[in-house]
Amino acid sequence: MATGLEYFKKVYDVVPGWVQKMHDYNPAMLDHYTALRGAAMAEGVLSVKEKDILLVGINSARHYARSMVYHTKGAIDGGATLGELAEYLLVAYNYGGEKALQIGLQSFEYALELTGTHAEKIPHDATAVDIVRYYAHFASTEESKSYYEQLISLFVNGDENALSAKLLESNMVNEQMKYILMTGIYTTVLQNTETDYWAKQAREKGVDEPRLAELGYICLLTAGIPSWFEISDALIQK
Repeated sequence: MATGLEYFKKVYDVVPGWVQKMHDYNPAMLDHYTALRGAAMAEGVLSVKEKDILLVGINSARHYARSMVYHTKGAIDGGATLGELAEYLLVAYNYGGEKALQIGLQSFEYALELTGTHAEKIPHDATAVDIVRYYAHFASTEESKSYYEQLISLFVNGDENALSAKLLESNMVNEQMKYILMTGIYTTVLQNTETDYWAKQAREKGVDEPRLAELGYICLLTAGIPSWFEISDALIQK
């Protein structure tokens, strides 16, 4: 088996059809892609788990379920908890709205399967507030349960500004990672001004340039070279 095929079989347990076709049509192209993915997803200042779960949230926000589900496996294999996954999927609401939460249910259901967790499922057309109530069942501490109670209240009351801020507060996921996620979302949708804004917000929360750069690498992986153009503008020149 070729190196590229072996790599993706290790990542996904099987060789996805799109990988096999790239190999069949142009093995050298798969080798180059494998090298790029391996470098982008390697352990660095962001862990492999963090990179995978960031890509889950990014792809949920931009309504791209396929890549979101692929990276769900990496996140869970890397040690992400259901509670952490739920919060990344919730932050996606700040860009992708209710549809992002609905699409995110596919990731969460797959995570339930991967972890052998038996839990009721809710319809994929559930309302945003019902999805938040659903995720609240997976809160494992009193502090986290209180966080969800506040979130639910804000969703019900429709206070979008307060809701957006609450979604970015630390709970099971710290606020730095949430601000990194928001930066990544705007990077992958190629919104230059917003990418710069969120990178600055992330810095104010203590996120350093190496982490923003590594975010850029995984954005390049999931959304192509143009996404690197956007975040490179936001990075501080060395």
